[in-house]
Amino acid sequence: MSDGLRARLTALLEPGERVILGITGCPGSGKSTLAEWVLRQAGAQTQVAWVPMDGYHLADSELDRLGLRGSKGAIDTFDAYGYLATLRRIRSERANIVYAPEFDREIEQPIAGGMAVTPADRLIVTEGNYLLDASPPWPDVRAELDEVWYCEVSDELRRERLVARHVRFGKTPDQARRWVDEVDEANAGRIVASRDRADLIVPTDTFDLLPSDPWRPGS
Repeated sequence: MSDGLRARLTALLEPGERVILGITGCPGSGKSTLAEWVLRQAGAQTQVAWVPMDGYHLADSELDRLGLRGSKGAIDTFDAYGYLATLRRIRSERANIVYAPEFDREIEQPIAGGMAVTPADRLIVTEGNYLLDASPPWPDVRAELDEVWYCEVSDELRRERLVARHVRFGKTPDQARRWVDEVDEANAGRIVASRDRADLIVPTDTFDLLPSDPWRPGS
């Protein structure tokens, strides 16, 4: 699988223009892992940047105001238009640094200005759940992306990963399983419905292309 992905990535970068690659899939499907692999591969030959959609989570205080705290991660709990505006700036604004928020999983909150796209960055990788959704403004988001790769994984492994993730960040095992059943699975159904709009399907059940240390800007 890795050789085919490397060839696809090389072809994508061949023209020499700035490229924005989207990586999507259900929660727990391996989006961040694939994004990190792409950034490492491309970073050996060009300047790269990472702009995860997670940074556009609405803050918990706003979710409380909207009554959406219990469905955090659903499509209406993100600042989709803010995300779109940032992608458009990345596409057209080449003389300045474009800053984007990052998502801190330790506190489960977005942090302003945590990610930077510099004028020298040639490949920008963005990953998130809803890049191929048909509701506004997501088709406009898709139009800003040169390609979108979809991570596909078995439901059993995906759920196992999600429960482990929720436990790691503070939920009890029972709370984690309930959140997966009541929130993550509903989101997954919506994401799977957009699968056929992807440019490439990447199986991630046995994805083992990464070293153990996570990619960070400058690495």
